[in-house]
This record gives sequence, C-alpha cells and structure tokens, in this order.
Amino acid sequence: MTALAIVFWLCAGLLLYTHAGYAVVLAVLAALRPRSRRRADTGAVADHVPAVSVIVAAYAEQEVIAGRVANLRALHYPADRLEILVACDGSPDATAARAREAGADVVLELARGGKIRAQDAAVERATGDIVAFSDANVSWEPGALRALVSPFENPHVGYVCGQVTFVNDRGTNQEGVYWRYEMALRRLESRVRSVTGGNGAIYATRRASYLVVDPIMGHDLSFPFNMVKRGWLAVYAPAACASEKMVPSIEGEFARKRRMMSHGWPIVLRGGMLSPRGYDPLYALMIISHRVLRYASPFLHLLVLATNIALLGQGWVYVVALVLQLAVLLAALGAGAVPARPLLVARYYVLTTASLAAGLWDWLAHGTHAGWEPAEGTR
Repeated sequence: MTALAIVFWLCAGLLLYTHAGYAVVLAVLAALRPRSRRRADTGAVADHVPAVSVIVAAYAEQEVIAGRVANLRALHYPADRLEILVACDGSPDATAARAREAGADVVLELARGGKIRAQDAAVERATGDIVAFSDANVSWEPGALRALVSPFENPHVGYVCGQVTFVNDRGTNQEGVYWRYEMALRRLESRVRSVTGGNGAIYATRRASYLVVDPIMGHDLSFPFNMVKRGWLAVYAPAACASEKMVPSIEGEFARKRRMMSHGWPIVLRGGMLSPRGYDPLYALMIISHRVLRYASPFLHLLVLATNIALLGQGWVYVVALVLQLAVLLAALGAGAVPARPLLVARYYVLTTASLAAGLWDWLAHGTHAGWEPAEGTR
C-alpha cells in the first residue's frame, strides 16, 4: 500500500469513527456498566431542594428578558430556595429596567466585558449553593430546575447540563437533526464517564466547583473537561429540559458556529484540552473521539479528497469514494435551488464542517473578542 493510500484510509477511517463509530463504542461501554452507577442516568428527580441561583447573562435583550424572568419564576421550585440574577453586559437598551420590572432578585449593570465576565460577576453576588446558567432567549420546562440539581446529590458531581430542544417552525436550518444525535451521545458519555461538552441553554455547577476561565473561552466547552481534571464528574440530566429558537437558515447557522469556534479553538489549542494531565485513559479517549477528531474533520475531509483524486486509476473503490464525496458537495450546492430535506442535510453538514476551519482562521488571523451579539433570528 502506498503512502497516499495509507493517508486516504487513515483519514477516512477517522472521519467514520468520530461521526459514527464513537457512538457504537460508547453504547458498548455503557451496556457493560451498571445503570444504577449514577443517578443522572435514570432521569430521576430527587427530593433534595438546594438553594439555587439562576444566572442569565444578557446583552441587548430588552425584547425577551421579561419573558425569561417570568419563565424562571414559574418553575416548580420553592420560591424561597430560588434566586434569579440578570447580569447585563453593558446592554445599550432597557434590558436592566425590564428585568427589574419582571421581578429579578438581582440585576447587575456591568461595563461591557463579555458573557463570561458577566457570569463571573453574578456568581460573586449569588447566594445559592448551586449556580445555574441560561441564555435570555431560552425557555425551561416547569420541572427543569428540579431535574438539573438532582444529580448534585452525588457529592462527586460538579457540573450538570440539561437537554435543549431547538425550535424551528420554518427555515432551512437542520440543526435539530444534529442536536438529537449529540444529545444521545451526551447521555451515553454521562453513563460511561463524564460528558465532553455542554450547552448554554441549561447547565449548573456547585459554587465550590465553579471555574473562572479566560473571557474568550465559553463554559460549554471549557467546563466539562476542566471539571474532570479537578476530580469532579460532569454529567447530563436528560429530564432537565429547555427549548431555544434556532437560527432560521443554514447560512445563519454557519455564521453562528464560525463565531462559536473562534472561541472554541483557543480552548482546544491553549486552554488545556489537549493536555493529558488529569485525564484517565477512558476520558482521554472520549475527548479525542468526540472533540479533537470532530474539530479536525474539515482538514480530514480535505486530505481524503486530495488523496482520493491522486489515487484514481488504482482501483474501483477510489472511483466510488470520489463519486460519493462529489455527490455530497453537489447536493449541498443544489439545496439552494431545491430545498428538499436530504439536500438541506447535505448543505448543513458541509457548511457546519467548514465553519470549524473558518473559526480557526478567524481566531488565528484576527483574534477573538470577548463580547457577543444575539444570533440573528433567535429572538
């Protein structure tokens, strides 16, 4: 076998593994571990009711912040055990005033420093034993908070993320397809060891385990692996349900993920994710499988395509492989004219994979600013 063929099969195999094989490995490992191993696996909700501070970091959210506070007030959780804090990150509008009018317990009006620093400031003011976080455009189901704090009965749990459903009544974005698969992987990761990523819609930490991170490094990616490095479990609570309006178009999703990855790559490359210190072998394998290889997928795809072209004439399998790759690219292009579901899924995959590389380029070429803007069409 030539060097080109080795590169082709290695890269193709890694792509197949990170997108599909990893799920099979997790399913096997999860089947071999007792389901009673961790409370978060069962979806059960405990009777324990800790004091919780729910923090909403907000920038220019005057249209939705009152509804967010009202949604939190309506949760099935004792009012005397729930504190609501809204941290306004230099909001140029009436976000702070409307949060107060809606009944937030604490409203912080901060100079613009980015979402992470707004959350840090709110944690310093929080009084709860557990600090939970959410975005301004999210809605939690009535029992979500109870389910979110339930796993903290296990003294080894330091971080819990819930389940988010993306709502899209119309538009072309296929994020829901990907996210359902991602939630399935997260459930398996939680049963096997710890999750490798979270989400901004619904998550919580103990105040004792809260981490202050670089302001350009979001909690979603930096918290889980850092919790594990510090001896905590980072788990998934599927009964803690939230919903969020997704970006309407695939092109808008590309822009959102590109922006997210300009914050994500610093975590991967200099934020400690690649350092094996603090990982056990199993969690190291999970980080490599679900994070490192997933983020490397655009470069693996380019290597597969380039070596595939160079290997034409050395067997029918390379012809088939090239036809399949070109078919996906043509389907992605055709989705603009014919918005059929299979073509839209192909376009979503191509553009969101490209967004990983675009986010790396943005960070390396221009740096990443700590501030953020609400994604278009999500309010």
